[in-house]
Amino acid sequence: MGLKLDNDWHLQPIDGDTGQAFMGIRAAEKVFIKRNTSPFLAALSREGITPKLVWTKRAGNGDVLTAQEWLDGRVLNENEVGRYQEVITILRHLHHSPSLTNMLKKVGGKEISAFDLLLHYAEDLPQALRDNTYLTKVFRHLEDHLPSFDPKNYVAVHGDTNHRNWMLSDTNQLYLVDWDSAMLSDPAVDLGCILGRYVPMEKWSAWLVAYGTTPKKEVMERIHWYGTMHQLEQIKVQYRKRNFKKMNEEILILKTNYNYL
Repeated sequence: MGLKLDNDWHLQPIDGDTGQAFMGIRAAEKVFIKRNTSPFLAALSREGITPKLVWTKRAGNGDVLTAQEWLDGRVLNENEVGRYQEVITILRHLHHSPSLTNMLKKVGGKEISAFDLLLHYAEDLPQALRDNTYLTKVFRHLEDHLPSFDPKNYVAVHGDTNHRNWMLSDTNQLYLVDWDSAMLSDPAVDLGCILGRYVPMEKWSAWLVAYGTTPKKEVMERIHWYGTMHQLEQIKVQYRKRNFKKMNEEILILKTNYNYL
C-alpha cells in the first residue's frame, strides 16, 4: 500500500479509488483519509460544503494525508440530483462566494478555459475515438463555437458534479465531495454537467432561476457547450476503462445535448 501512519491507526483501502482513499480506524474513531487532495479542502470544510476536516498529516513517504469525519450515508442516484434543492443551494454558495474563489487562488488553483478543456480531451485520445466520425463532428463543433466568458469573472468550480460526488448523510445533510478537479473557471462547467445529465431541458429555466441566474440565450448556450464537453470527456474515461456498455450510454446522453447545439 505504501502508506504508513502512527502504529495505532488501521487503514482500509476504499474499493474503486485506485489506492488514494482509505477508511482510517483507531479504537472507536473512524475517519475518511485521502492522500494528496486539494488544499482547498480546509476552506470548503469551514463552509460546510464538504465533510468536516479533522486533521492533516504528512506520511513517511512524503504524501500529505487529510482526514475528514466519517459519515454513514449514500450517494445521490441519477434521478435525485436534478430535483434536489440542496444541490442548487451548494452550487450557488460555491459559485457566488468571493472568499472561496480567493482561497482557491491562494492555494494555486489553475484557471481553466473552454479551450483548455478541449485540449485536455484531445491529449492522448485513443485512436478508436479519433477515428469515430460522430465524436469528431461534435469536437469540431465545440471547437468552432467556444463560449465567451471573461476570465476576470472566473469562480471556484468543482469540475465534476456527477451524481457519485454528492453524498447524503444518514442525518440528511448533503455534501459535495472529491475536489481533485477543482479549478477557477466559468460556473457553467458545473452547471453543464448537472443540467446536461440530470435535468430535463424543459425544466432548465426554473432550475437556473432557483440557482440565481437569468436563463438568457447566452447562458443556456454556455451550459449546453460545457455539458457536451463533459460528455466527450466521460466517453474517453469509459473507453480507457474498457467499459463499453457505459461508454455507449454516455454517447446517448451526448447525442441529446448535441442535438440542441
